[in-house]
Amino acid sequence: MFYKNKVKEIEEKASPINILTYRKLVWMKFKSHKLALIGSIILVALIIFCFFGPLFTTKSYEDMDFSAIFSPPSISSGHLLGTDELGHDVLIRIMYGGRISLIVGFLSALLTTVIGTIVGLLSGFYGGIVDRFLMRFVDIMLSIPMFPILLILTMVFGSGLMNIVMVLTVFGWMSISRLVRGLTLSLKESEYVISAKAVGVKNMEIILKHIFPNVLPIVIVSATLNVSYAILSESSLSYLGLGIQPPMPSWGNMLQKSMNYILGTVSGTTPWWLTFFPGLFIFLAVLNVNFLGDGLRDALDPKFTSNS
Repeated sequence: MFYKNKVKEIEEKASPINILTYRKLVWMKFKSHKLALIGSIILVALIIFCFFGPLFTTKSYEDMDFSAIFSPPSISSGHLLGTDELGHDVLIRIMYGGRISLIVGFLSALLTTVIGTIVGLLSGFYGGIVDRFLMRFVDIMLSIPMFPILLILTMVFGSGLMNIVMVLTVFGWMSISRLVRGLTLSLKESEYVISAKAVGVKNMEIILKHIFPNVLPIVIVSATLNVSYAILSESSLSYLGLGIQPPMPSWGNMLQKSMNYILGTVSGTTPWWLTFFPGLFIFLAVLNVNFLGDGLRDALDPKFTSNS
């Protein structure tokens, strides 16, 4: 009991200073990473544009203007990014399509991170038969050719938003689980974990209070990278006609539809805007998520914080 009270007393005295110092160091390091800072600003702008942009217009993604079919981008026409083969405003559909692509990206990344972190923590901490069973299951999942299975599952279960999130989650958690397991194996041999076990702290409390906070940085970085992977996967499935189905737009199915026209001419012109703008927004989202992940990786590097 004496040791427990002493450990608690030391933690209460040291925690506010350590947390404050750590946050300051992380923020200083992150600010020094210019690409990550720019990437985070652009990413926030994309989110605001897609989720709040439609609130400032009376148009819907289903509205059609048959007098302006294949209208090129123009301020005078009122279609800043042009229109498609049915007179849909490309700008409006980019906004609504961005909602779908970003929701798929962030939601599937969240779910894969939670599942992978739980599996990695349990496998690394308990070891033995638990570790062998979970890691063999991970090996089996990793040996399955993912993209063909994605195609089959979306054909079987359908192509709705939640079905795509479910499919991406099922095949996206294994890499995080391995990273977390490796860190947990190292952390559970550290002095503070051994001391906590010696004074009778419960295993779950050790995992949540002593190990999880130390694996959190790598979990955050992996989650950001999974966002970009999920956006690309959704775009690929939609491009192949197995993702979000019209009339609901997504950046991927907008690209897929544009392929029917980009190789030919319509009314004497090639509707390049149908391909360019959806591709541009996919490019911006994925690139800036990766920039953000790089910045977080550097900022949360324990070597930096300890040496500083």
